Amino acid sequence: MSHTFAENGDTAPPEAPAHAPTPAPLRPEVPDEQWNDWRWHMRKRITTVEKARQWISLTPDEEKAIAGSAGKYRWSVTPYYASLMDPHDPACPVRQQAVPALGELMEHAGAEVDPVGDMVFRKTNRVVHKYPDRVIMLITEACPVYCRHCTRKFHTTAVDGTYFERNEGEDFGEDLRYIAEHPEIRDVLLTGGDPLSYRDGKLEEIVSALRAIPSVEIIRIGSRFPVLLPQRITDELCAMLERYHPIWLNTHFNHPKEITPEAERAVDRLLRHGIPVGNQTVLLRGINDDLATMRTLMTELLRIRVRPYYLYHCDNVTGVSHFMTSVEKGWEIMEGLQGHITGFGVPQYVLTTQLGKIPISRPYHRQTPDGLLLRNYKGEQMLVDEAAYPVRETEPVGKTEPVRETEPVGETEPVGESEPVGKTEGDEGR
Repeated sequence: MSHTFAENGDTAPPEAPAHAPTPAPLRPEVPDEQWNDWRWHMRKRITTVEKARQWISLTPDEEKAIAGSAGKYRWSVTPYYASLMDPHDPACPVRQQAVPALGELMEHAGAEVDPVGDMVFRKTNRVVHKYPDRVIMLITEACPVYCRHCTRKFHTTAVDGTYFERNEGEDFGEDLRYIAEHPEIRDVLLTGGDPLSYRDGKLEEIVSALRAIPSVEIIRIGSRFPVLLPQRITDELCAMLERYHPIWLNTHFNHPKEITPEAERAVDRLLRHGIPVGNQTVLLRGINDDLATMRTLMTELLRIRVRPYYLYHCDNVTGVSHFMTSVEKGWEIMEGLQGHITGFGVPQYVLTTQLGKIPISRPYHRQTPDGLLLRNYKGEQMLVDEAAYPVRETEPVGKTEPVRETEPVGETEPVGESEPVGKTEGDEGR
């Protein structure tokens, strides 16, 4: 299915045939040279009701939400990501992640602007140092699509909001000095915003500066471009990053519908340049909060050689809370993954707090007086005897002090000049 993309003005959205199957991705009638150019997509991002109507039949609630977000939350959608939306179904999992909803404008109990503590642990304009050996650098506030569930939505709570302590235009010197002066920092995660919003040259300046710090071993990039605009993952970008290995990239697929041939090619390009790709999924109400969807997502990620990393419980962020599920729903999904799919396809279920990322999956063991009571993915249980598999660390039975190789086994080695090891009953001091 395709329709003419109007450079100016409106076009009517495509009409839905009766009992239509799931629509194929929309593709505007533009030359391949433009469609495959990520810069074209960035220039043509959807930011108004008029532009959105070229892609989808907006509901009255969506139009109200877009109007209500003006001046409050940023909004933009790339043509590529818009092409994945169902034009007639507001419950489309892609559409819900990209188009404002009225839930964003409602107040929810316990919601905070910064529940993960970025502002608490900020050390410089860009550096957030929460864990002993690693930091994040918020290097840009730009994103190709402003995801409606973003955990850093507080950074865009106004059109002139910022991800930074001061502003993005500040020099990087202070940030780099902080990292260099803390040699315990061995892992730096570039995030934001999306670091790949920068041109290759600007990104290389940052990466090369980090690589010049001897204590920095790993550079990671957190980017949703493989999902939102895979055309950004060019051979030129990958070749540049390859010069600064080890480089890792974590991305953010939330639904199987996002795993397209274009996304698969982008992942393949990263892997062929030696860049491992991991995935961090957010558990989102109405998008992926059922076992069938989540299981398909994880197995499809493995098929395209992306390693599932985290399943985040959706943060109770102001403007995001309507996407939250119960923790019990997360447990249900994790129980349906563990043992049912390949082990390294099961992500770690975590809740992000000011204490850090806390694993919250149900345990598969329970300590009893007789040993460990274990269960498997089927719910079957067995007791592992304490004598066979001790829970607590104890001295091995019959352990003796080390002896010299030339001495017969059983003789003890004197400690000091006069006090032997292994006194018998009756010895002084017994």
